[in-house]
Amino acid sequence: MSKNTNSLLRHEGTNYTIPFILLTTLFLMWGLANNMTDTLLAAFKKIMSMSDFQTSWIQIAFYGSYFCLALPAALFIKRFTYKSGVLLGLGMFILGALVFFPASKTQVYGHFLVALFILAGGLSILETTANSYVIILGSPKTGTRRLNLAQAFNPIGSIMGVALSRIFILSNLNHASMAERSAMSPEQLHAVQSAELNAVMGPYVGVAIFLVLLWVLIASVKMPRAFDTDSGSHFGRTIISLFRNRNYRAGVIAQFFYVGAQIGIWSFTIRYVMQEMEINEAASSEFYLAALILFTLSRFIFTGLMKFFSPGNLLAISAVLAIISTSVVILGSGLLSVIALVSISGFMSLMFPTIFGLAVQGLGEDTKIGGSGLIMAILGGAVLTAVQGQVSDYTGNIHYSFVVPLICFVVIFTYGLRINLFARSINHAP
Repeated sequence: MSKNTNSLLRHEGTNYTIPFILLTTLFLMWGLANNMTDTLLAAFKKIMSMSDFQTSWIQIAFYGSYFCLALPAALFIKRFTYKSGVLLGLGMFILGALVFFPASKTQVYGHFLVALFILAGGLSILETTANSYVIILGSPKTGTRRLNLAQAFNPIGSIMGVALSRIFILSNLNHASMAERSAMSPEQLHAVQSAELNAVMGPYVGVAIFLVLLWVLIASVKMPRAFDTDSGSHFGRTIISLFRNRNYRAGVIAQFFYVGAQIGIWSFTIRYVMQEMEINEAASSEFYLAALILFTLSRFIFTGLMKFFSPGNLLAISAVLAIISTSVVILGSGLLSVIALVSISGFMSLMFPTIFGLAVQGLGEDTKIGGSGLIMAILGGAVLTAVQGQVSDYTGNIHYSFVVPLICFVVIFTYGLRINLFARSINHAP
């Protein structure tokens, strides 16, 4: 770690470098899981001849689990420790990944959804724990910047997830079209689907084996307990306090729309590129990979820019640029619209950690529960992706479906402006 980075991890003479590195590993791993899941929409659409709305149930199960488990996770780490939350989340992550094995044998779509629900529940616990932990693991003044640094490793995991999906899942899909599959005998179709679902299962079980080793490592390392202790504040009082906090409420709303935009854009990238470039799933995933590489590089760039510009200003500017790019995706065609689609990821890169960091500023002992609310807002990935799928199916034009993320970026732009106005009012207060 550089001297500058290490300074972000010191507070009152204590160095949190080792815990920060371990937590950063978790950011990488849930990025891997998230983006392996995004590619499943294209995979299951082909394997089981589904509509866009039917495949969106993958995201409903995944991000619905985030919503259901975030608050229990916050209560768990208030009762026990951050480390306990990490180990519980990793354990569920492992279990969900392993359930892909029996699901591939039954070949029932619902069983894969159950596996994803369990896996995502583990990720929800990990994110609720790790995002809040990183915010308070050092000086409060550098909390948002520190979270952006940790989150910068999340898309590295995303790139790994897409690479695994491309190599082991998408490249192993049978080239038979929906019409060709419908003409197959039940025995032929079963054989094709069996091979494809085994390809889906493989990477998840492989990741589970690695996570077992990571679980053992974290269990054996001593983590700081200073921030695990709870002052005994009442849950009901905390909820009321958070609900009355206008900045926090606005942050939760912005996070809901941001995750809806991100998941919708990434979930439909492969399908959009296939249509515009007239190429198959595996080749289209290269553009998705390019989007994630841009997302990764941009997150490091934005983290550096926060030394010179306020997070609120950067958030508003990036939202405007995302709005412009999304408009090109809707109205354009061919390579130009695909480039615009890829560029959106660069503008999205700072949004999640910046919204999270700004929303929890000044929450103090309410940070754990407040953080869970922002993780629950990830439900936007399920709700708005389903809406985008419905728009695509209803209009018969995937271009029009990107109106949904366009609206999301307008909401985020409004939040960025609100944050700037709020900061100015504080600075000019007598």
